[in-house]
Amino acid sequence: MTGLSLRARVALLAAAAVGIAVALAAGAAYVTLRHELVHQVDASLVARARGAATGPLGDPSLLSRIPAAALGAADVRIALVRSDGLSIGAFGETALPPGRGELQVAAGRRDRSLRTTSFNGQRYRVVAVRTPNGYALVVARSLAESERVLRRLTFVLLAVGLVGIVVAASAGMAVARAGLAPVERLTAAAEHVARTEELEPIEVRGDDELARLALAFNAMLAALADSRDRQRRLVADAGHELRTPLTSLRTNLDLLAQTDGGAGLSPEDRRQLLSDVRGQVVELSGLVTDLVELARDNARPEEISDVDLVVVVQDAVERARRRGGGLRFEVDVQPWVVRGDRRLLERAVTNLLDNATKWSPPNATVRVALHDGLVSVADEGPGISDQDRPHVFDRFYRAADARTLPGSGLGLAIVRQVAEQHGGAVDAGTAYGGGALLTLRLPGGPDRQAAELEPARNG
Repeated sequence: MTGLSLRARVALLAAAAVGIAVALAAGAAYVTLRHELVHQVDASLVARARGAATGPLGDPSLLSRIPAAALGAADVRIALVRSDGLSIGAFGETALPPGRGELQVAAGRRDRSLRTTSFNGQRYRVVAVRTPNGYALVVARSLAESERVLRRLTFVLLAVGLVGIVVAASAGMAVARAGLAPVERLTAAAEHVARTEELEPIEVRGDDELARLALAFNAMLAALADSRDRQRRLVADAGHELRTPLTSLRTNLDLLAQTDGGAGLSPEDRRQLLSDVRGQVVELSGLVTDLVELARDNARPEEISDVDLVVVVQDAVERARRRGGGLRFEVDVQPWVVRGDRRLLERAVTNLLDNATKWSPPNATVRVALHDGLVSVADEGPGISDQDRPHVFDRFYRAADARTLPGSGLGLAIVRQVAEQHGGAVDAGTAYGGGALLTLRLPGGPDRQAAELEPARNG
């Protein structure tokens, strides 16, 4: 069946199922009818034999002189059997050879016997009952009529079965054609996508399982389209962001090459130029690192474990202190355990602190808190304008005031990505005093057991 189409397999299976059902029903009907016919013949023969055993037919001398036709029993053969095997039939009629059952009845060891035998090319049902004078009266009836009925029944059952199988195959083909129409549309749509890369949704009809499959297929197409759009935006934005530092780096390198050996360029200018080159290389390295991180847009956390978020926050604050010069950090944390990737969580918290460090004025205070899974970082910078607030976590988004500051515009986008990968969320607001307030909410619990139960509740 592997070489057949799905529609043909459905039709074939339907025909096979109906064929098996018809065969079972026909067999049951045949066996039942045959049993009933034999039972009727047996009942008729036993009644006749018992009635005749006490009448004149039980006398051998009388039976041998009476023609069978005169007995009104043209459909039967009648004989008397002695225990020594002697058979006496009606006048002009050959008696059936006695069987073991008839001999036992004649000898008085049984009251009656029933059997089926063949004689002169015909099958007979034979009954024997004991007569008062010590004989066994044997009455045999031909089964030709019953067998004709059974043959007609067999023919009818075969004809009906074949018709039923053909009808079932046709119905199966029609049902398969109608039922598989959505699958054929899905197949055509998938082939169209593979051929043209056009991610157009297909029409959904009904609300059955196939409609749900079509909806799932459309959702997959939408996800693919969104992923492709994000990839295109990422490539376009990355190209735009890389172009400026690369151009500046190439200009500085060309200038250094033109002044090789120091001719026309003072040592101080040369040192400044080299410092600029190093800074641009560092900026490019950070940008490439952020791009690689964001390129794993749909990647799930790899090394899953119970992460103590207090330790993550405290470590990130220590690193920010070393880089932040004279900034002060106020930390207020409460126990919270997250089920996730420690590396990604550390990266997200560090990016929040780096953003606060970049925007904070000298000797300012950065307030870091962790309460009930909410990491909040508040700075004393200029804050976030209303028009910029919805976009601060977008890729490569940089407010007008930030364009002169170092950075790629990817740090907060990575924070949002990590939050979504861990089932959390991010938000931007205004801190007390007018600075920026960025928050990262992560599911979990105050201890390990609560953190392990949290994914089940969210699922």
